[in-house]
Amino acid sequence: MTITKNIEGSKSTIVLGGRLDTVTAPEFEAAVMECSENAEELVIDLKDLDYTSSAGLRVFLKAQKIMMKKGSLKVVNVKEEVMEIFEITGFSEMLDIE
Repeated sequence: MTITKNIEGSKSTIVLGGRLDTVTAPEFEAAVMECSENAEELVIDLKDLDYTSSAGLRVFLKAQKIMMKKGSLKVVNVKEEVMEIFEITGFSEMLDIE
């Protein structure tokens, strides 16, 4: 999995690529914690993400809970395969997906 972080003032962006699973979820969680620290807006760009497991979904839920208290979380550029996982699990209703 690849993770690219961009922090600009109160807006942070995380771009994920590859597969988000049990092995890579801790790295994603560390990026969420770092990028959400001073953020009012957190954008998670999934343009290159091919798959997420339940371990990855847990990190999305944690990010949502953190950002609900501080501002907003947006998930953008979701591939069809990942969107199907979000829809089956109900995450498409919980997350702000553009």
